[in-house]
Amino acid sequence: MREDVPLAVPELSSCLPRPGQPGRIVDEPRWDAYYAVVFAACVAVVQAGPITTTGRIIASAALAAMVPWYVFAGRPLTQLEEATPRGPIYLSGLVVLFAAVQSQNPNAWFLAFALCPQCFHVTTARRGMVFVVILNVTAGLLLVWRDPRLNGALTAFALVIFAVAFSQIYSRWMIRVIQQSLERAALITQLESTRAELAAAHHEAGVLAERHRLAGEIHDTLAQGFASIVTLLQAAEGSLHQGDPRTDGARRHLEMAVATARENLAEARTLVTALSPAQLESSTLAEALSRVADATAAAADLRVTAEATGTARRLPTGTEVVLLRVCQEALANVRKHAGARQVAVRLSYADARVRLAIADDGAGFDVNHVNGGYGLHGMRERVREAGGTIQVRSAVGAGTEISVDVPG
Repeated sequence: MREDVPLAVPELSSCLPRPGQPGRIVDEPRWDAYYAVVFAACVAVVQAGPITTTGRIIASAALAAMVPWYVFAGRPLTQLEEATPRGPIYLSGLVVLFAAVQSQNPNAWFLAFALCPQCFHVTTARRGMVFVVILNVTAGLLLVWRDPRLNGALTAFALVIFAVAFSQIYSRWMIRVIQQSLERAALITQLESTRAELAAAHHEAGVLAERHRLAGEIHDTLAQGFASIVTLLQAAEGSLHQGDPRTDGARRHLEMAVATARENLAEARTLVTALSPAQLESSTLAEALSRVADATAAAADLRVTAEATGTARRLPTGTEVVLLRVCQEALANVRKHAGARQVAVRLSYADARVRLAIADDGAGFDVNHVNGGYGLHGMRERVREAGGTIQVRSAVGAGTEISVDVPG
């Protein structure tokens, strides 16, 4: 028995097992470098050992055949997602070539350091372990065949038992570590996803809370203040004597002040409604738009129509608030600036988009020279934050149409 015969212990990697293949080890490019180093060392050891000319030819041919056998038959199997029947076929050929080399030089057992890991790369762990046993038992039997003495047989048997047992224990431990790593990675991914969802929910809740706070502040300050101003102005107007030419000018100014205060009170209430989604929680978007249209028609000498087409569905609260706010702002602009007689509000539901259009027959304006002021700018910002687009079509004397397209 030679003293330099190594233990054929497979070197397992820390790579992850294949999905759906418990215990199968994923191959990676670094294994190619490892195989090349072990193969080159084994070739040098085999060629340097005592061997006949015929044995050298047989060993060299078998070693040379291992290279294309791995490159064209074994390497592609390591890239597959699932084990196939070709894996055992490849390993069977590998055992035959290994036996040919081992039969000529017992030092070829060094090559098992490169061959055993392949058993776990091209097939499942259970089948791979079978071929690890076959490979080491073959090496041990060939060693006994060359040295049939009892001492040599017992040594070969001990080496085979130790190599197989160590391979089994080490491979099972490594696979367990890999599976735990996979579970941790899945848990981390799930935690990150949950954290992102919580952050989005907290952000949305913060936005809604801020909207409610602003709505309450406007209602308790501006709206109440304008209501008080209207009451005081009406009281002052009532104290003036009718028909007194000395108070006619003051009366006209008071009437203008009352009209301005009423208009600003309406704007403040409109803003409160837009900031608070409560109006949308008890009704659909189409119903809310219809109520806004009716309120505008009642407050001004306008004919306002509202219609909805397509299959109505609930949209995200933020999107519905944006559409409602755009409609309110557009109708307010019509009342103040357009001098229109009729307005049409159209809500259209498509497969993945929702379109809102507000068109009037008023005076119109030149969109190239008029930016629309703060109201139109605010509409653009709201629509942009909702991921949509807004278009303003108008011409002097031809009315105005504002169309909004948002995902939904």
